Amino acid sequence: MLDASADFTARFQGATFDDMVEALTKGFGSLDAWRNGREKPLDWKVGFWGDESLSLVSNQDSGDWGARTAHGTPETLAIVVPRTGALNVRLGRTVVEATPGRLLLMNNLESEWVSIRAAPHRSDTLSLNWTIIAQAAAAILERPLIGTMELAPVIDFSTAAGQLLGNLVQTMIMGLRNNGPLLHSPIAMANLTQALADLVVRLIPHRLSHLLDKKIHLITPRHIRRAIEFMHANIAQPLTMQSVAEAAGVSIRALEVGFRDFKGATPAAYLRTLRLHAVREDLRDPSNRQPLRDLCLKWGFFHFGRFSAIYRAAYGEKPSDTRKRYGG
Repeated sequence: MLDASADFTARFQGATFDDMVEALTKGFGSLDAWRNGREKPLDWKVGFWGDESLSLVSNQDSGDWGARTAHGTPETLAIVVPRTGALNVRLGRTVVEATPGRLLLMNNLESEWVSIRAAPHRSDTLSLNWTIIAQAAAAILERPLIGTMELAPVIDFSTAAGQLLGNLVQTMIMGLRNNGPLLHSPIAMANLTQALADLVVRLIPHRLSHLLDKKIHLITPRHIRRAIEFMHANIAQPLTMQSVAEAAGVSIRALEVGFRDFKGATPAAYLRTLRLHAVREDLRDPSNRQPLRDLCLKWGFFHFGRFSAIYRAAYGEKPSDTRKRYGG
């Protein structure tokens, strides 16, 4: 059961809507916000804690306002825990309602707007850098995350998945709120953040959930394993799908069908994933000082602009950001 009673220490508080929006911007990033009668008195308070990877925003107000993420704001997964009141979120053609007893999950760049109803409102929002979600998905699904995940936006605490995810979310909120102990233990914070991303990918229905079922129930055939072993052994060499099929002992058609059924990708796309991962490992190595252009050529990427776009779509960050984060 999530604890809705614990209070929080306000970092900012006031009585005007514009001041509240300015305070929320410090926790969420740039917002375009609106309210009927902006100048009407509004008793509010906001607290936020964390860093660029994981942060918590707690806010309390009288509702009757809305907001959307402004252009240029960093991409995050927002996990909202409504405590009192209710809020609606527009996702594509669907409007989703979040009330106490449910978790709301949304990519901040995919939601069109959030509307807070005119009633006493209180909520806690955990925000994870989307890169962490993308990396967890890539590791679990064994393929880069390209495009949106289309996560199911609401999960009820009464379900088994909701209880498990909700308990972890509440533990992290309590650890962050009011400069809690989690902020003073970076290893614990990193481990819990990774565990949360892992649970989101595994427990929340999304566009690629069917790949999880295949990983559990299907044993990869021998010819697909042989093809993958051949790819790994010759990853830095020019490869054709004909040579891969010959090494696996099957026709190109059988190779393509096998990869689509058991790996959810074409053989060529799977090879590209392996090479993309190889570039990433080089970028994460602080001792590797090769220019990015040389790394691309080394692993078979000859169109540098296209490579950067594919890399960012797969891992949620630019190649230069990866190198910078790992001390390169």
